[in-house]
Amino acid sequence: MIGRTAPTARTVLTGARVVLPTGVVEDGRVTVEGRHIVEAGRAATGGAQVSSGGAAAPGGSARDLTGHWIVPGFVDMHVHGGGGASFSAGTAEEALTVARTHRRHGTTTLLASTVTGDLDDLARQAAALSELVEQGDLAGVHFEGPFISPHRCGAHQPSLLRHPDPADVRKLVDAARGTAKMMTLAPELPGGLDSVRLLADSGVIAAVGHTDAAYEAALEAVEAGATVATHLFNAMPPLLHREPGPVAALLEDERITVELINDGTHLHPAALRLAFRRAGAGRVAFITDAMGATGMSDGIYPLGPMEVEVSGGVARISSGPTAGSIAGSTLTLDQAFARAVTLDGLSVPEAVQALSATPAKVLGLDARVGSLEAGKDADLVVLGEDFGVVGVMRRGEWVIDPEVG
Repeated sequence: MIGRTAPTARTVLTGARVVLPTGVVEDGRVTVEGRHIVEAGRAATGGAQVSSGGAAAPGGSARDLTGHWIVPGFVDMHVHGGGGASFSAGTAEEALTVARTHRRHGTTTLLASTVTGDLDDLARQAAALSELVEQGDLAGVHFEGPFISPHRCGAHQPSLLRHPDPADVRKLVDAARGTAKMMTLAPELPGGLDSVRLLADSGVIAAVGHTDAAYEAALEAVEAGATVATHLFNAMPPLLHREPGPVAALLEDERITVELINDGTHLHPAALRLAFRRAGAGRVAFITDAMGATGMSDGIYPLGPMEVEVSGGVARISSGPTAGSIAGSTLTLDQAFARAVTLDGLSVPEAVQALSATPAKVLGLDARVGSLEAGKDADLVVLGEDFGVVGVMRRGEWVIDPEVG
């Protein structure tokens, strides 16, 4: 597994504002032993979630983080690449480069999202990625395509799209060897609803996305077992007063968690606020949808079989029938967090829930990650007053040591 500094016997973090499930604790304290949190609460009296305390044990370390924030590690349930690498390459080397890139920006848990490709190649990618899931470097595999609408394909190769035949869906799920967490599909296509049911019965999240579904068809998908809206608003019909489409259906149904890409390009701030206020932090998962150019300079990059040009940090398909389409993002979740609390009017606890607790719950990982609580993995991010990343810890190991206090 990737990491840098071996975990100490005990690490005590004090003085910061600590964001707990119950709210913000001023002058808080987080104590880590090995890979787990053993205490999270108030420094002076123990406060909430305390199971042990005291000063740093011999061989341990202490950090005075006064003037900083401590928040849970971010959970990204939709990411394709970063650091010049892509999950679609289907190699451990590139997948670990992606993970390292996002980890330095506070994402301690992430799914590996694929891009539409040949079915056999996707199965090969899934098999390779599953090994990294089993090792603990990734949280699971997310198939985005090829079972999506040609009318809303975005940055997916139109010639490789296909209807969601349940047998083909099963082939990809089986190829992931128990590590498939989510599949994005267009439920209005032939076989769509049967495939949603198959996914739900298999314990795989069925996500509605890259879809041309009408309002009623989107509701049918929810009734069949869909529970996630893939990057709401993007790659689906717009919300209209006589044709509300999938946006209204997915926003109003309490069973659906909506993904939002908060990079200032994919969504107007008013659209983001509308979705957030309607669904609430408990039903919003901020994602990156990041591609290989994330963390890199402008230029030409691959996205599956497609070629993408990044200019001014915005990625678009460079040629072919979908030229000009937005092709994922170069966003990192620390940027999404800072934007949420400085420009979008969200409170810090709301942003934390949308970046950590909600996606962890959707993925069924909330017993282990997504919040600062005793017994959970020591995944946390130290932020400065400007909400920039100062430190990142994953499973008790410093990925970025804050080197303060």
